[in-house]
Amino acid sequence: MLYPMSPKVVELKRKLESFMDRHIYPNEERFYREAEELGPWKVYPVVEELKPLARAEGLWNLFLPESGHGAGLTNLEYAPLCEVMGRSHLAPESFNCSAPDTGNMEVLERYGSEKDKERWLKPLLAGEIRSCFAMTEPAVASSDATNIESSIVRDGDHYVINGRKWYTTNATDPRCRICIFMGKTDPDNPDRHRQQSMILVPMDTPGIEVKRPLPVFGFYGVPDRASEVIFTNVRVPKENMLLGEGRGFEIAQGRLGPGRIHHCMRLIGLAERTLEKMCRRVRSRVAFGKPVSEQTVTQERIAESRIMIEQARLLTLNAAYAMDTVGNKVAKAEIAMIKVAVPNMACQVIDWAIQAHGGGGTSNDFGLTQAYATARLLRLADGPDEVHRNQIARFELKKYSNG
Repeated sequence: MLYPMSPKVVELKRKLESFMDRHIYPNEERFYREAEELGPWKVYPVVEELKPLARAEGLWNLFLPESGHGAGLTNLEYAPLCEVMGRSHLAPESFNCSAPDTGNMEVLERYGSEKDKERWLKPLLAGEIRSCFAMTEPAVASSDATNIESSIVRDGDHYVINGRKWYTTNATDPRCRICIFMGKTDPDNPDRHRQQSMILVPMDTPGIEVKRPLPVFGFYGVPDRASEVIFTNVRVPKENMLLGEGRGFEIAQGRLGPGRIHHCMRLIGLAERTLEKMCRRVRSRVAFGKPVSEQTVTQERIAESRIMIEQARLLTLNAAYAMDTVGNKVAKAEIAMIKVAVPNMACQVIDWAIQAHGGGGTSNDFGLTQAYATARLLRLADGPDEVHRNQIARFELKKYSNG
């Protein structure tokens, strides 16, 4: 292996896989049923039952690097563990390693005051509450984050917040207690990347309306509790400002780098499991006088899936290594590359698996439609493909600026 696992990671991976076999996979059907029956405004009991079991086995907050609260793993060490968790929609939250809480906890760890950490980070680390991240807006092209129009205006010892956000993950969850909100504090600043700030907004503050849950390909709650939220004259203390006015993009870069790579790590696990499902399916079905697994087109798709997954994994491990050794800012190109490559890979593998399952693949019985929804939304979440491709091209062209 180019990136061999340490004995610590090997042991954690073994424990994770055992937990998945004993508790996650057997409860998936119940999880999807609860999500459908209870909807995005409710807590799913199966998740709450699994959390203490995971915590008791030491499989808790594995994502946190450079912290005394988690396993103290590097990005490279976390990668194979995150991949295992990505095999099931039920797994990440059960281990307290799900978005957007992971990114929000990292923001609080790095930029929050001691008071913020006590009030918000501590219960998030314990899995007692959840959080949301309000950045995207329906009125503007949020792929260019400088377009964001929501306002954060200083008024004495407070800030007054106004804006309409959507795809604010987790806002419909009744346990969601804190929001990290991005808006403009200095809209006239000539440096467009100094106009934005991030601020902590308790979800019980007057003026917040969680207007509606948003379906992702018709799914509510799984794979995402996407929500539309309206903020009207929401007042929070000035101490809730993170890092200082005009530093929203700086925080975003620190937050979105790990968030993007975690998404990719999970997607690789989801693609692996999808390929397993495809192989089992085609070996058990007969068409035109022979097993579907013996049809050349099927074999080509299986082979291409294996090649694409391995390529994506190596690219992701390379990005993790770069983040650990040179930092998120220097590793921007590596992060951008995986954010394009991995969701596109997963979309293709899942699409082939749906085709191999026939009509049943388009139902919810095999978990493939939920998997495709996840992969497809991640071609947009944390920046669309087009933005990352443009960024990669600029990095490449810059190498020849003197040529």
